[in-house]
Amino acid sequence: MFMLANIIIGLTKVLDTVLTLYFWIIVIRAILSWVNPDPYNPIVRFLYQITEPVLGRVRRYIPYLGGIDISPLVVILIIYFIQAGIIPSLYELASRLKSGGF
Repeated sequence: MFMLANIIIGLTKVLDTVLTLYFWIIVIRAILSWVNPDPYNPIVRFLYQITEPVLGRVRRYIPYLGGIDISPLVVILIIYFIQAGIIPSLYELASRLKSGGF
C-alpha cells in the first residue's frame, strides 16, 4: 500500500502546485483587465487563452452585476476551497495508507 500512498502524495503535490500557479495566473489576468492591455501581446493572449475556458464557465452561472466581473474571485475561492479542503484530505488518505490504518 505504500506505493499507492506515494503515488497519491506525488499527484497531490502536483495538483497543489498547478492550482497555485493557476491562482497567480488568474490574479495577473484580473490586474491586467484594469489597465486594458494590448490584446495582440503574446503574453496577454496566453493569459486569456488559459483562463477564459474556466472563467467563461463560471460567468454562465453568475448573474449580471452591471459590468463588474466577479468570475476571477469565484475561481480563486474555488481554488482556495480545493487547497484548504481536498488537498489535506488527500495527504491524510496517503498517510493512512502508509501506516496501514485504512
